[in-house]
Amino acid sequence: MAFPTETVYGLGADALNERAVLGIFAAKGRPSYNPIIAHVAGVEHACTLVTRWPDAAASLAERFWPGPLTLVLPRAAHVPLALTAGRDTVAVRMPAHPVALALIAAADRPIAAPSANRFTELSPTTADHVNRSLGDRIDVLLDGGPTSVGIESTVLDLTGDVPILLRPGLISRPELAGVLGVLPGDPAPAAHAEEARAAPGMIDRHYAPRARVVLTAPEDVQAVITREMGAGHRVGAVVIVAAESGAAVMHRLPADALGYARGIYAALHAVDEAACDVVCVEQPPADASWDGVNDRLRRAAHPTAPG
Repeated sequence: MAFPTETVYGLGADALNERAVLGIFAAKGRPSYNPIIAHVAGVEHACTLVTRWPDAAASLAERFWPGPLTLVLPRAAHVPLALTAGRDTVAVRMPAHPVALALIAAADRPIAAPSANRFTELSPTTADHVNRSLGDRIDVLLDGGPTSVGIESTVLDLTGDVPILLRPGLISRPELAGVLGVLPGDPAPAAHAEEARAAPGMIDRHYAPRARVVLTAPEDVQAVITREMGAGHRVGAVVIVAAESGAAVMHRLPADALGYARGIYAALHAVDEAACDVVCVEQPPADASWDGVNDRLRRAAHPTAPG
């Protein structure tokens, strides 16, 4: 079943049913080393999946749940290892979407749900995006309209002495530090391509359209478009402040991180629908509020597929 959350549409199944969880991996073509988030109805529900609920988790959930923050904590024994990529940790989140919360309540189970698209491809922010990516691979699609956040959740690991930011999102590092009293650290790089990840979204190439993504400084957008068109490519563009150009498809997104995040995946989907070979994306600002957006764009522009 595919359903909306406030971040992106998810492909859901009973998080405590290993066979159902494996069905998600099969439908997406997702490798077993990439774990899946369990979506819960609240703190009490989350606590059934973990062996420890530290004070930091309580404070963060009070501040940011329901919302786009995932917490990684020690896994309870009954949580399937398929969900966690074989690790002794589990990622949990309470979504802030009425359809998602109603689904969890009706199931009376935690719902495992990665983004409802094929592995490494663009995440869906509308039901139509889901249909185009997964088609008949899903049984049911709940249409809740466009998502309101637009990129995946921030993921924070609370299993060690220092909180680790595994995946940036729209809840920024400074906002987390305001609750934790310390800036979260960075994760260690994976030792090899198929090492089990601590959280989803940690693969080098991810969130990628079919069009090749070229991240470009604002002042170089026109030159890059001209160069790519001269090479015979059909070119799309996603800009903030750059001037109009000769691109086949041009999308101008808001100059604030929240508005930009809400529109970036839809813009990249539209570039693919227009059969562009290349999309020139104006590089957003580098401050902390944009870290989630910049993480997604860097991964989308990564030149190689995962090994």
